[in-house]
Amino acid sequence: MQAWPFPQLPKLPGQGRNLRVLDTAHGGVRTLDLGPTVRLYACGITPYDATHLGHAFTYLTYDLVQRVLRDAGHEVRYVQNVTDVDDPLLERATRDGIDWRDLARREIDLFRADMTALRILPPDHYVGVVEAVGLIVDMVSQLVERGAAYSVDGDLYFSVAAAPDFGQVAHLDPAQMLVSCAEHGGDPGRPGKKDPLDPLLWRAERPGEPSWPSPFGPGRPGWHVECSAIARHYLGATIDIQGGGSDLAFPHHECSAAHAEVANGARPFARAYVHTALVSLDGHKMSKSRGNLEFVSRLLARGADPAAIRLALLQHHHTVEWEWTAAAMPAAVERLDRWRAAVALPSGPDFRPVLAEVRDRLADDLDAPGALAAVDAWAAAALAAGSGSGEADDQAPATVRDTVDALLGVDLGPVLPRGT
Repeated sequence: MQAWPFPQLPKLPGQGRNLRVLDTAHGGVRTLDLGPTVRLYACGITPYDATHLGHAFTYLTYDLVQRVLRDAGHEVRYVQNVTDVDDPLLERATRDGIDWRDLARREIDLFRADMTALRILPPDHYVGVVEAVGLIVDMVSQLVERGAAYSVDGDLYFSVAAAPDFGQVAHLDPAQMLVSCAEHGGDPGRPGKKDPLDPLLWRAERPGEPSWPSPFGPGRPGWHVECSAIARHYLGATIDIQGGGSDLAFPHHECSAAHAEVANGARPFARAYVHTALVSLDGHKMSKSRGNLEFVSRLLARGADPAAIRLALLQHHHTVEWEWTAAAMPAAVERLDRWRAAVALPSGPDFRPVLAEVRDRLADDLDAPGALAAVDAWAAAALAAGSGSGEADDQAPATVRDTVDALLGVDLGPVLPRGT
């Protein structure tokens, strides 16, 4: 499956710092011990209603991760999946009287367009479940061979008892696990399961549902195993960072890790888990089931500048839940106008302090609000001084523009030469 275009990244002077980030599995903020190549996996959309601002905030977070890592001199290998066959997609297609494949294609195209508009760095591999069924079947077969799978009325389940570290990603107690499992697509009450938390690996064929052949009979993959199979095929047995919204910590990332660790015979599956806080609207988490959504495409259709949308999202720290309001866009537009006016000046204050501060803020747990504040301060000083300051630097506007572009992903446009 094709991703979206990679925007040009300006080269900045010097080099950024190592990334320090909140790691869910370790329970705190820590500096990641990373090699020259960083393997990053972020869970993608189920394409039946994309792209709301909760999605955009999540993928903006891993865009920042990529930008910080690249600025620090790392090569990044990034994979993202698309759950292009699953119960919610099939249910929406039935409701709307559309073929599920057509619905998936439409929403994936819309997602690509939204990511392009927001200048989100794309994955190296953008992989749909449909195209990865063979990889998933191979992995389920390995789990069967290792005695970690069993059948309930033809459906294959994974035994969490086979995974010694099960529970070490989200650190929930058993009661919390049961609640989260039931709320996020699990079936803890199904008779015949060895453990209520055992997740589905392979769903046997049902009338009217898509299915694929396998050694365990025709059917389709369970949710969690798809990410395990795709990640390890493209990134290897151990990845550096697993990403997604905070609602994926359990059961999705917990179960994906368990599948991979048992199949690989090696632990851990991911060295770090970076989760993004949820976005609310009208007092509730943005939810497809509730319908309280604001979409990137809707904002763009109203004439919103994609750079302003991006700034509105960057105003929030990735670990703090927040609510979208009507005031977000006007404030972002005002900030964008100030920044563009400042970098359009023929000269400005020394760029080195603002470059260092933006780097430091983003390397310190992706502190995007702190990085915005640093640029705000430079822009205010530049606009106050105009072009008459004796301390002004002719290179500052262009370098600050490139800093904002490379590290924050915000396009401020070309710096005009003198006399224009």
